[in-house]
Amino acid sequence: MIEARIRMLVRPGRPGLDVEFRAAPGITVLFGPGGAGKSAILDAVAGFIRPDEGRILLDDRIVFDAPAHVSLPARARRCSYLCAGYALFPHLTVRQNLNFAVKHRPRLERHRRVSEALERFGLKDHAANRPAALTASERQRCAVARAVIGAPRALLLDDPARGLEALLRAEWHALLRQVRAEHEIPILVATQSLEECFELADTTLVLREGRILQSGAPRVLSERPASLEVARLLGIFNLLAVEIVELDPQRNSSRVRWQEHALAGPYFPGKLRGDRVWMCVRPDQLRALPRLGKPGSNQVALPLMRAVELPASVRLEFPGEVAVELSRAEFERHKQHREWLVEFPPPALRVL
Repeated sequence: MIEARIRMLVRPGRPGLDVEFRAAPGITVLFGPGGAGKSAILDAVAGFIRPDEGRILLDDRIVFDAPAHVSLPARARRCSYLCAGYALFPHLTVRQNLNFAVKHRPRLERHRRVSEALERFGLKDHAANRPAALTASERQRCAVARAVIGAPRALLLDDPARGLEALLRAEWHALLRQVRAEHEIPILVATQSLEECFELADTTLVLREGRILQSGAPRVLSERPASLEVARLLGIFNLLAVEIVELDPQRNSSRVRWQEHALAGPYFPGKLRGDRVWMCVRPDQLRALPRLGKPGSNQVALPLMRAVELPASVRLEFPGEVAVELSRAEFERHKQHREWLVEFPPPALRVL
């Protein structure tokens, strides 16, 4: 378990940071744009930088406590840190790279740990090779094996999949899932990739400008973003400016006005009639069908501006920054149509 309260003041060339979080065994993803504070959090936990205020515990052991003037050096914290490029020693073989990570262990234990790691990560046949002779996938496995061979208290990863092609990225995600299954340690992954959040995270911390805006499972974030800022950072929502014109808690219903259109939705607790708010709904929660008649309930007639091919679907884009995801087969049946009806299912509508 990582328990951290970290505060760093703004200094030239360094943004401020003020966060508090816990990371249990499993994968916690630090998600946010550049400058959000992701790398600073990893560096503070690892002991590479010293916060101005706060407290950090690893497995209930205090490694940093500003009021008590405690700050253990990085070598005493037993955190493995991995970044893009993996930083394998180019002049050492795979076996020697792994052996280096456990060089302070007794000789027989070193031999056992290295042999087990070579077997577990499929590197036994490459033990005598240097990194330059390995494939990209083999270098990944060697880097991860070296990171966990010393039984670290935490594994810290700073955007390690940055720049990887799709196949290598998928193999990397599989490696991390293997580590999560085999090692009961907290794993912190800093990334700007929303894909990695949904592929890997047990918990995601959404960061911006040194603050945690929201935390939770990726599914919770995608269904219930806490604010307009979080919704925009996630980038997976239609965000529409609406006015609440009716509220009925007895019937669990409401009505909002978007442009000149009236849309029915669920009851929005804490809101009042006349409030101008942002409505958010994911493109996959909307429905679209060719316009063959007048719009029905919660349907809006819109001209199709463009269709964007996605890996598993097609995104239809309409005026007003409205997007709808449609299966490729369904789009192929109706792609000749330019006028469409976009349907807003009431249960899918949320306001921020």
